Amino acid sequence: MTTPLPPAASRPALRPTLRRRLDQAGIALAGLCAVHCLVTLVVVSALGLGGHLLMEENIHRVGLVLALAVAGLAIGWGMLRHRRTLPFAVALAGLCFMGFALLVPHGANEFLLTLAGVALVAVGHVINLRAAH
Repeated sequence: MTTPLPPAASRPALRPTLRRRLDQAGIALAGLCAVHCLVTLVVVSALGLGGHLLMEENIHRVGLVLALAVAGLAIGWGMLRHRRTLPFAVALAGLCFMGFALLVPHGANEFLLTLAGVALVAVGHVINLRAAH
Protein backbone atom coordinates (compact mmCIF):
# COMPACT_ATOMS: atom_id res chain seq x y z
CA MET A 1 0.00 0.00 0.00
CA THR A 2 1.34 3.45 -0.86
CA THR A 3 1.28 6.43 1.40
CA PRO A 4 -0.66 9.38 -0.03
CA LEU A 5 1.28 12.58 -0.68
CA PRO A 6 0.69 15.45 1.74
CA PRO A 7 -1.19 18.47 0.40
CA ALA A 8 0.81 20.72 -1.91
CA ALA A 9 0.92 23.48 0.71
CA SER A 10 2.86 21.28 3.14
CA ARG A 11 5.35 19.92 0.56
CA PRO A 12 8.63 21.80 0.16
CA ALA A 13 8.46 23.93 -2.97
CA LEU A 14 11.25 23.94 -5.51
CA ARG A 15 10.32 27.31 -6.93
CA PRO A 16 11.44 29.46 -3.98
CA THR A 17 14.76 27.62 -3.95
CA LEU A 18 15.29 28.23 -7.65
CA ARG A 19 14.15 31.86 -7.38
CA ARG A 20 16.47 32.36 -4.42
CA ARG A 21 19.36 30.92 -6.41
CA LEU A 22 18.54 33.22 -9.30
CA ASP A 23 18.62 36.23 -6.96
CA GLN A 24 21.94 35.03 -5.57
CA ALA A 25 23.26 34.58 -9.12
CA GLY A 26 22.13 38.12 -9.92
CA ILE A 27 24.01 39.48 -6.93
CA ALA A 28 27.11 37.49 -7.93
CA LEU A 29 26.90 38.74 -11.53
CA ALA A 30 26.62 42.31 -10.28
CA GLY A 31 29.71 41.77 -8.13
CA LEU A 32 31.64 40.28 -11.04
CA CYS A 33 30.67 43.23 -13.20
CA ALA A 34 31.87 45.69 -10.56
CA VAL A 35 35.16 43.79 -10.21
CA HIS A 36 35.55 43.79 -14.01
CA CYS A 37 35.05 47.57 -14.09
CA LEU A 38 37.53 48.19 -11.30
CA VAL A 39 40.15 45.82 -12.71
CA THR A 40 39.78 47.37 -16.15
CA LEU A 41 40.23 50.86 -14.75
CA VAL A 42 43.32 49.91 -12.74
CA VAL A 43 44.99 47.64 -15.30
CA VAL A 44 44.39 49.83 -18.33
CA SER A 45 45.21 53.15 -16.69
CA ALA A 46 48.11 52.02 -14.52
CA LEU A 47 49.74 49.47 -16.79
CA GLY A 48 48.29 50.21 -20.21
CA LEU A 49 47.70 46.49 -20.70
CA GLY A 50 44.70 44.53 -21.84
CA GLY A 51 42.61 47.46 -23.01
CA HIS A 52 41.57 45.64 -26.17
CA LEU A 53 40.27 42.68 -24.11
CA LEU A 54 38.96 44.30 -20.95
CA MET A 55 37.20 47.17 -22.74
CA GLU A 56 35.62 44.96 -25.38
CA GLU A 57 32.14 46.31 -26.05
CA ASN A 58 30.59 42.84 -26.32
CA ILE A 59 31.49 42.07 -22.70
CA HIS A 60 29.19 44.89 -21.63
CA ARG A 61 26.40 43.83 -23.97
CA VAL A 62 26.55 40.21 -22.80
CA GLY A 63 26.62 41.39 -19.17
CA LEU A 64 23.52 43.51 -19.71
CA VAL A 65 21.68 40.63 -21.41
CA LEU A 66 22.60 38.30 -18.52
CA ALA A 67 21.51 40.90 -15.97
CA LEU A 68 18.21 41.41 -17.80
CA ALA A 69 17.54 37.67 -17.97
CA VAL A 70 18.43 36.87 -14.37
CA ALA A 71 16.69 39.94 -12.93
CA GLY A 72 13.63 39.37 -15.10
CA LEU A 73 13.28 35.78 -13.93
CA ALA A 74 14.18 36.21 -10.27
CA ILE A 75 12.56 39.55 -9.55
CA GLY A 76 9.56 38.95 -11.80
CA TRP A 77 9.00 35.60 -10.13
CA GLY A 78 9.43 37.16 -6.71
CA MET A 79 6.99 39.93 -7.54
CA LEU A 80 4.36 37.35 -8.48
CA ARG A 81 4.93 35.70 -5.12
CA HIS A 82 5.19 38.61 -2.69
CA ARG A 83 3.39 41.33 -4.72
CA ARG A 84 5.96 44.02 -3.86
CA THR A 85 7.13 46.31 -6.65
CA LEU A 86 10.13 47.89 -4.92
CA PRO A 87 12.62 45.16 -5.97
CA PHE A 88 11.44 45.52 -9.57
CA ALA A 89 11.67 49.33 -9.53
CA VAL A 90 15.18 49.34 -8.01
CA ALA A 91 16.49 46.66 -10.38
CA LEU A 92 14.88 48.37 -13.39
CA ALA A 93 16.59 51.64 -12.49
CA GLY A 94 19.91 49.77 -12.30
CA LEU A 95 19.34 48.07 -15.64
CA CYS A 96 18.61 51.48 -17.17
CA PHE A 97 21.89 52.84 -15.81
CA MET A 98 23.69 49.84 -17.29
CA GLY A 99 21.98 50.43 -20.62
CA PHE A 100 22.91 54.12 -20.62
CA ALA A 101 26.51 53.13 -19.91
CA LEU A 102 26.57 51.36 -23.29
CA LEU A 103 25.68 54.63 -25.00
CA VAL A 104 28.55 56.72 -23.65
CA PRO A 105 32.22 56.45 -24.67
CA HIS A 106 34.56 54.40 -22.49
CA GLY A 107 35.75 56.45 -19.56
CA ALA A 108 34.67 57.83 -16.22
CA ASN A 109 31.00 58.34 -17.17
CA GLU A 110 30.66 54.77 -18.42
CA PHE A 111 32.41 53.48 -15.31
CA LEU A 112 30.15 55.43 -12.93
CA LEU A 113 26.94 54.57 -14.80
CA THR A 114 27.85 50.88 -14.84
CA LEU A 115 28.81 50.75 -11.17
CA ALA A 116 25.66 52.61 -10.14
CA GLY A 117 23.62 50.25 -12.31
CA VAL A 118 25.07 47.00 -11.00
CA ALA A 119 24.79 48.28 -7.42
CA LEU A 120 21.10 49.02 -7.92
CA VAL A 121 20.47 45.65 -9.58
CA ALA A 122 22.19 43.89 -6.67
CA VAL A 123 20.12 45.91 -4.17
CA GLY A 124 16.98 44.95 -6.10
CA HIS A 125 17.91 41.27 -5.75
CA VAL A 126 18.61 41.68 -2.02
CA ILE A 127 15.24 43.41 -1.49
CA ASN A 128 13.59 40.63 -3.49
CA LEU A 129 15.23 37.96 -1.31
CA ARG A 130 14.07 39.70 1.85
CA ALA A 131 10.55 40.30 0.55
CA ALA A 132 10.11 36.59 -0.08
CA HIS A 133 10.58 35.80 3.61
